[in-house]
Amino acid sequence: MTDYIRRLLGEQERILLVTRQHSFVLISSIVLEVFLILLLGGGFGFLAAAVNPLFALGLILMLVPLITMVRDILVWTNRQYIVTNRRVIQISGILDKTVTDSSLEKVNDVKMVQSFWGRMFNYGDIQILTASELGANLFRRIGDPVRFKTAMLNAKEEMAQDRDDVPVRRTTQPAVSTGRDDIPGLIMQLDALRQRGVLTEEEFQRKKTELLEKM
Repeated sequence: MTDYIRRLLGEQERILLVTRQHSFVLISSIVLEVFLILLLGGGFGFLAAAVNPLFALGLILMLVPLITMVRDILVWTNRQYIVTNRRVIQISGILDKTVTDSSLEKVNDVKMVQSFWGRMFNYGDIQILTASELGANLFRRIGDPVRFKTAMLNAKEEMAQDRDDVPVRRTTQPAVSTGRDDIPGLIMQLDALRQRGVLTEEEFQRKKTELLEKM
């Protein structure tokens, strides 16, 4: 994990998955440049034996596809798709960075599309439908899309469960009443919460003792 990604994370936020576009995307981007480099290198190398100035011209012309190939490799390397326990992050750019976030709370649906070749070579498109103004985020030809989708949905479910657990513990515990007639009923309610796992045995015994002392 790079320092740049680490600086993007919030407090108690952790990375669950990092992926990129499939390697086919990189190969399809640089195959023409590799072909031109080989063609220019071989052609001008052959001609250089007869005309020496052509060798220098060949080296200059080879720099063009070489530079574009390096650029394509850097673009592919720096485009990352990250799933954390709070959001989905898309990062792109070599020097200038573009970061797009999709909060898991606002994710309404996830659509995955895999062609025949995508299933064979394990790549596909992931579309995230959100309730934000952006509407949808489309990640094209990412590697292992099934794992990406599963990690995102599991993180969303875990976040929902953590959020639901907080009000249960705060609202289901009955208030301690000072009325003596209410104390037996409150003890029964506390015992029910203990059996459900909302209260620990220690918490139940402490509350029970406090109520019995008021009788």
